[in-house]
Amino acid sequence: MEVIGREYEKNKFTEIVNSGKAEFVAVYGRRRVGKTFLIKEFFNNQFTFYATGLANGNTSVQLTNFTVLLNESFQQSYNTFSNWLEAFNTLRIELVKNQEPKIIFIDELPWFDTKRSDFLTGLEAFWNSWASSQPNLKLIVCGSAASWMINKLIRNKGGLFNRITQRLKIEPFNLTETELFFKAKGIDFDRYQMINLYMVMGGIPFYLEQVRKGLSATQNIEKLCFEETGLLKSEFSFMFKSLFNNGEKHEQLLRKLYEIGSKATREQIIKKMKLFSNGDLSLKLNELEESGFIKSYTPFGISQSKKIYVIADYYTLFYLKFIEKSEKFATGSWSNRLDDSAVNVWAGLAFEQICWDHLQKIRKALGIEGIYSIASPWSKKADEKLGGTQIDLIIDRKDRVINLCEMKFSINNFTINKNYDLTLRNKLGIFKEQTQTKKSVFLTMITTFGLVKNEYAGSIVQNEITMNDLF
Repeated sequence: MEVIGREYEKNKFTEIVNSGKAEFVAVYGRRRVGKTFLIKEFFNNQFTFYATGLANGNTSVQLTNFTVLLNESFQQSYNTFSNWLEAFNTLRIELVKNQEPKIIFIDELPWFDTKRSDFLTGLEAFWNSWASSQPNLKLIVCGSAASWMINKLIRNKGGLFNRITQRLKIEPFNLTETELFFKAKGIDFDRYQMINLYMVMGGIPFYLEQVRKGLSATQNIEKLCFEETGLLKSEFSFMFKSLFNNGEKHEQLLRKLYEIGSKATREQIIKKMKLFSNGDLSLKLNELEESGFIKSYTPFGISQSKKIYVIADYYTLFYLKFIEKSEKFATGSWSNRLDDSAVNVWAGLAFEQICWDHLQKIRKALGIEGIYSIASPWSKKADEKLGGTQIDLIIDRKDRVINLCEMKFSINNFTINKNYDLTLRNKLGIFKEQTQTKKSVFLTMITTFGLVKNEYAGSIVQNEITMNDLF
């Protein structure tokens, strides 16, 4: 199957192949995002040596696996290696025999690093003593356990300190790539249906691969998420075990963040997570962010220390909101719940996250992609002088303009009525009064199908963006 999208990554791999020097490339990203598929397809499975770690295998099993794969690659019959120094030294001996360009791919690298195995010592010796001086050698390592890849490899403080020459974080598909993916599969969805699917599963290629031709977005969501055999019915229970050591804590932290409202400050999280030390909490938040489960934003006019953490993984949010409780609902009921208030609240949050994940598209639609700008949320608690308000997205531009973005998900054109017009004017007034900004403030509406043209829309809205601009 042809690689869809991934233009940046493919260009990066081309640069690496043609760099004329030894390369140690770390590729990481969340489970199911398509890391292995991308690497194998780009290199057409033509690796001088390929190995993959085994989930839950002990040191003996991992060494046996590595030996078998090395013997297959070089038509040898080595006995199982007794340790990783011996294993990597034997790999070096075999590679020396051939002066041609060498592409080495070690997949699921974190799984090799079993307890007290000294795997990193063997890898360190291989790279530092020989591989790093071979201009025609490219070592590509990959892993879904983003926290291990970051903390133990990329930020290694021992013999592999600063040895990674390139790092690629493989992100989920954006909406453009998702549309290309469905077209390649011959699935003819309109963009509203694609948005609906994206809000449930994000741009995770493996999830999108399960979508079936001939079924609507609603029918696919029903089959994948609510039927007992659906992939996404049970996927959640496997995610943390495959990504983290002691993944129960990561899951617990994510659930607490969801209980707070799917977005919270560090202080709010600390109050909920009383069992966590500050250091442990910081580590877990960082690992969840590197793995794509959460994102952090700094509110407008606030210091970096006051970040807001948001559940950014679409499937996680949908699972905790609906799938986990799906035993309460009869099979086939998802389509009957689409007008529920709970569904509307979820859809609003998910659409808001889509907008955040496609900021470059929003900037392009505004014609400001060449202007330096900073995106952030903003809120103010009510006091005696001013009421409280919240603004989903602010784009603070260097050309002395601020875009206040309101995001609204709806099945039809969105109507600004008299009451909502007053709400918007109140938001603008509170923002200007509270921030004392000297910049021009433009109200920007981001909706699925656009605004109903009436006296209120024409009076207060300076910029209008629709879902089509996000593709």
